[in-house]
Amino acid sequence: MLDIADELNQWVKEGRDFAVATVVAVEGSAPRTPGAALAVDGDGVVIGSVSGGCVEGAVYELCVQALQDGEPVLERFGYSAEDAFAVGLTCGGVIDILITPVRAGGTGAAHVPT
Repeated sequence: MLDIADELNQWVKEGRDFAVATVVAVEGSAPRTPGAALAVDGDGVVIGSVSGGCVEGAVYELCVQALQDGEPVLERFGYSAEDAFAVGLTCGGVIDILITPVRAGGTGAAHVPT
């Protein structure tokens, strides 16, 4: 999260709504550790990374959805031998990602003071 903190602070100052996806747990091998974060603003601008590319597209879509409905979501991504076409990590690990919408004006699921 610290690697995108300055940009997020700027987004808040600019009054942008955004959603933050944060790795909250890791099991086995994973490309990023807990605390890694990705954010998407209302215009679709993306900063950061939660997986080095493996699940970024799916996380982006979850962020967009969280911006639309204002609801946080916890999603688990991992390799599944049963469903080879599911979005997951090719490294064999499992990551839990928390997506939290942030409303710059103070309404919605979360508010970051300026």
